[in-house]
Amino acid sequence: MRELVRTNDAVLISAVEALLKGARIRHIVVDQNMSVLEGSIGIFPKRILVDEDDLDAARAVLEDGGFANEIRRDGG
Repeated sequence: MRELVRTNDAVLISAVEALLKGARIRHIVVDQNMSVLEGSIGIFPKRILVDEDDLDAARAVLEDGGFANEIRRDGG
């Protein structure tokens, strides 16, 4: 799995998930349960991961959807 997006923005996570689901790209959102440690103040970002085989397609979907600036390029 490779990191596609990292953000604290719950709306962005929902939008990215909808785009990926619409494109039938399997993904997972990790670090959602960090709120137990942080006290729900939103300082720990959540990450959206996709299979390495789907990484290029997922990036293209996000670019087409207007979220190109949210895509992780370093190490992902």
